[in-house]
Amino acid sequence: MDRKFLMHHAPATARSWLFAPGDSERKMTKAMEGTADIVLIDLEDAVAPESKAAARPMVHDFIKANPEQRHRLWVRINPFDGPYTLADLAAVMPAHPGGIMLPKVYGRQDVEKLDHCLSALEVANGIEEGSTPVIVLITETAEAMFHTGDYKGAPRVVALTWGAEDLADSIGAQSNKDESGAYTFTYELARSMTVLGAATAGVTAIETISADFRDLEALRQRATRVRRDGFKGMMAIHPAQVDVINDAFTPSEQEIAEAQEVVDIFAANPGVGAIGFKGAMLDRPYLSRAQQLLRQVGKL
Repeated sequence: MDRKFLMHHAPATARSWLFAPGDSERKMTKAMEGTADIVLIDLEDAVAPESKAAARPMVHDFIKANPEQRHRLWVRINPFDGPYTLADLAAVMPAHPGGIMLPKVYGRQDVEKLDHCLSALEVANGIEEGSTPVIVLITETAEAMFHTGDYKGAPRVVALTWGAEDLADSIGAQSNKDESGAYTFTYELARSMTVLGAATAGVTAIETISADFRDLEALRQRATRVRRDGFKGMMAIHPAQVDVINDAFTPSEQEIAEAQEVVDIFAANPGVGAIGFKGAMLDRPYLSRAQQLLRQVGKL
């Protein structure tokens, strides 16, 4: 399936991605009724092994019962290094979820394997082949860290994100944070490699969760910081985090107006590489960033 088709149907402007455990209809409903751009119904970490078999039909039935929200209802399946992946896909794909999150990859080969599985299930269930987009957790194993730049042209991939807990486990670390609570170098590297990998692949970079859902001011500061670094959205583990994330990743009217001014001044001076503007010298990277922001809000 052509990448342009997928990107057209992908949530390229999705800011908030809220996890909801797949074994709780109450929590799935609460997440769906909130303001999250994407609801990530979780069959992996949020569901104990002994509960996975019961959770799968619950997830299927929940998506099936809410067709008008289907585009928002994505599913995090279990990774290919365990025994649950195919059962997850076989159970949820007949309901035609909005997308799939693939966790704990070891490299691009896992994405390609998922593509084959999804194609077969789409055809079997009367779903247009290639129409189910994928977001990939690309830093949860040590091996995957060496492949963060390998997803250019990978089938179905519309977004990349990262995780720190499984990565710490993968390398045998006692902790992924220092005494102040900040991520140590290896995990900041994972964050950097994710935004670089997403830029290389031409897809969206999504920031990982903030585990302390009560500290909304810290969440706001972090979301604002990573947006400046190039991330376009963030994962959430609690509904209280969603509005903060949405606000942080929504360009302000002032930002939009300034971006429009930059685009307009370059348009009025075609062929010019650098232009004086409000006491500063703007070159083509400034134009590119302004165009990206306007595209994000649908004004270009």
